[in-house]
Amino acid sequence: MNHNFQKTSIISKVLSANDTGETGGHQAGILIPKSEIILSFFPKLSSAKKNPRVSIKFYDNYDKEWQFNFIYYNNKFFGGTRNEYRLTHMTGFIRHYKLKENNEIIFKRSENNKYQIIPNLTASKDIERSKSANSTIIILGSRWKVVRI
Repeated sequence: MNHNFQKTSIISKVLSANDTGETGGHQAGILIPKSEIILSFFPKLSSAKKNPRVSIKFYDNYDKEWQFNFIYYNNKFFGGTRNEYRLTHMTGFIRHYKLKENNEIIFKRSENNKYQIIPNLTASKDIERSKSANSTIIILGSRWKVVRI
């Protein structure tokens, strides 16, 4: 991965029904796109190790600590089938804030690498407004965005 750009400090994810558990299915955390600009938000993981991971402490607006795992499921290169990044152990956070499909989670990282997580229950309306009013937001797919400051 080439990090010739400044590390991303704010990203957000509009949740799918699968992310929130509304579909009744089980998945291993929220899928993180293999985009350099999104991945630069997270600590770097070595692709030389099978399924490397790091535990990250996030703090919500009430300074409550939430611990998630950022994992590179790369077992495709070790005889398996997966090649994807995930943020796992988020079920407690999603349930605590009663997050549903189309709600948004905003992830922030400070210069001293303190991570913050903010639920946004009014995301669908905010996202439509930001798409038309704010050209500093890069829309990646329909669910992830990077905020340039």
